[in-house]
Amino acid sequence: MLTTLHTAYSDTRAADLAWALGREPLPALAVLDLQLAGATMQLRLLGASHQVLLEEERGSCSETVACMPGSSTPLPLGVAKRIGDWEYEFAARVETLGAGSFAGRAQELLALVADHPHGLAGTFPGSPHAFTAMLAQRTEGQVRWRTWHAYPQEGQLVVTRTRVGVRMPAAAL
Repeated sequence: MLTTLHTAYSDTRAADLAWALGREPLPALAVLDLQLAGATMQLRLLGASHQVLLEEERGSCSETVACMPGSSTPLPLGVAKRIGDWEYEFAARVETLGAGSFAGRAQELLALVADHPHGLAGTFPGSPHAFTAMLAQRTEGQVRWRTWHAYPQEGQLVVTRTRVGVRMPAAAL
């Protein structure tokens, strides 16, 4: 699903993004509710930020990547945590692209997500390359999602990927 976010482009620097687990739902500009083989998932666009809410029989998980006032947790390159019976893995990277490359990459990503049944993308008024996009899937008992946060004024694209899966018991010796 592709939508125009009717708000000012406020999270304007990739370096200002922070990461958090367990936050309550924040006000969203666009939402996509999904059912993925026993998991209820909500993809939420918060401007140039995102929040994912995941509920399953074994528990729940909330991931937020946003400019959060008072947050002391910058966007990490990687995180691995146990959340109840789940293993949670998060990774982020920043791509810096020239203007032409950035425009092409933006078009590719928006085309990928716009018509995908588990995709949500929002563009901002004033710049066709200012967007946030999210794509979710469930495979082999794991829920995965990827996000893209575009900052055309900096030529930067923040790319994240997350995997949440049931923790496997240690093999008996």
